Amino acid sequence: MDYQKEYQKWLSSGVLTAEEKAELEAIKDDPKEIESRFYGPLEFGTAGLRGTMAMGLHHMNIYVVRHATQGFANVICAEGEKAREKGVAIAMDCRLHGMEFARAAAEVCAGNGIKVRIFDALRPTPELSFAVRHYGCQAGINVTASHNPKEYNGYKVYWEDGAQLPPQHADAIARELEKIDIFTGITSMPYDEAVEKGMITVIGQETDEAFLKEVMAMTCDADAIPAVADSFKLVYTPFHGCGHRLVPEALKRAGVKHLLCEPQQMAIDGNFPTVQSPNPENPEGFYLAVDLAKANDVDFILGTDPDSDRVGIMVRDKDGEYKVMTGNQTGAVLLDYLLGAMERTGKLPENPVALKTIVTTEMAKAVAHSHNAQCYDTFTGFKFIAEKKNALESSGEGKVVFSFEESYGYMFGDFVRDKDAVTASLLLTEMAAYYYAKGMTVLDAYNALCEKHGFYGEKTHNLVMPGLDGLADMARLMKSLRENPPAEIAGVKVAQFKDYSDGSVVDCATGEKTVMELSGSNVLRFELADGTSAIVRPSGTEPKIKVYVLTKGATPAERDANIRKYGEWVDTLKK
Repeated sequence: MDYQKEYQKWLSSGVLTAEEKAELEAIKDDPKEIESRFYGPLEFGTAGLRGTMAMGLHHMNIYVVRHATQGFANVICAEGEKAREKGVAIAMDCRLHGMEFARAAAEVCAGNGIKVRIFDALRPTPELSFAVRHYGCQAGINVTASHNPKEYNGYKVYWEDGAQLPPQHADAIARELEKIDIFTGITSMPYDEAVEKGMITVIGQETDEAFLKEVMAMTCDADAIPAVADSFKLVYTPFHGCGHRLVPEALKRAGVKHLLCEPQQMAIDGNFPTVQSPNPENPEGFYLAVDLAKANDVDFILGTDPDSDRVGIMVRDKDGEYKVMTGNQTGAVLLDYLLGAMERTGKLPENPVALKTIVTTEMAKAVAHSHNAQCYDTFTGFKFIAEKKNALESSGEGKVVFSFEESYGYMFGDFVRDKDAVTASLLLTEMAAYYYAKGMTVLDAYNALCEKHGFYGEKTHNLVMPGLDGLADMARLMKSLRENPPAEIAGVKVAQFKDYSDGSVVDCATGEKTVMELSGSNVLRFELADGTSAIVRPSGTEPKIKVYVLTKGATPAERDANIRKYGEWVDTLKK
């Protein structure tokens, strides 16, 4: 694409506001900046779109949102009149321009004859997934950038099962977008006219109640929280986002009496004024919640990200310090609790199954097997978890009771097909209350699991490669590792080399090649002689390659030594 030509096209389009045009004119003498904004469109993938908010083809703005929606509308319309009538559910999180982008998407859908149900204000991502299923919609659109910094916004798309779009539909949208002019190829209907004509319906509290009914039904042990409610306390923060209303409501309905919500971070604000990054994976964001917990003698802290699909916890240890539990640790201990609680209360189904992604802790398999449950791997992303759940349950092979990934995402039940921090917050609190009654914290429960199953350890390394040069560097590194896989990593022999792009598995000792079930993703896995796995994949949403080290030790010291040793190998990949 000729970026200068595209830049001039935007300037002369006649549709930009004076402010938007001024933003572009301000960079007229900066060819590098022009190139970065117009060298090509944001790539539309299975996660939709995500980027920083600015004018330009490679950023999130109202024109890119309309363009993406027109492509999506074409795919929906190709399904026929019934699909247009079933329509689309649309939600947004607390991001700047969230409602503006959501209404723009609604106008394009309505203009294309597709009925719309749009939330009256910000809502958790899992509620959008729920709404698609609850109302029998053909598709869903969610304006969100999840836990990214404040400069970002995004556009996620869902299909009729409530899961994010499968690859074939994402590819179909991408092909449509190549044909559609970003300014002249859009068909839309003014918002108020669409409401008047019945093409747009606003939804709100009635959907919240239907969603919360399903959330509360996921309670495993209804007595766990009430039994300790007089003394059990917790702190909650939504990091200025969508969990601010439904998470506290669910906890109160479950019987929590002493819920302390961090007041500054309960304020909805897409600028995230109290944190650099509104990500519960980052412990520094919890500083206000920790202060509140210390002042009120609280052991347990919950934090949900801005669109309330991820949740992180902090737990006070024996020294009085508050420790972040990783997504891997939280998922493993929650899986153990859920299976145990279901066994105690008679709620465990036949052939219970847990699902996790290929980069998530192997401890989950040990925990599942200890409860006579199965545990299967999927590719990274809850659309793949949803596909596996649907396949297992439709074939009668098993009933999925819990799914999770290392990046703080957890899914329960049949009413959503995405990460769900509202239900996760409820069940994590139930678990914390259960162990509180035993004089234990969730951290104590996790440590007991380690004593039983071994000391698992995981570390995710991010090799950041920004800009145009970074894309080439990422491709070069993946090509090098694929074509010349290392025989040893940190002095330990590679026993197996797995390439998930074609599903091939190579036994490094014999050279024998077999095929595994999973294929079709740009991921490489090195299984080492000591049981460690090193997994390398490009991020689907950010300019970086992620390297996951999954290891285990007979002692905490051995585990930590492995993490350090393999981390040093990862550092060599940057050079």
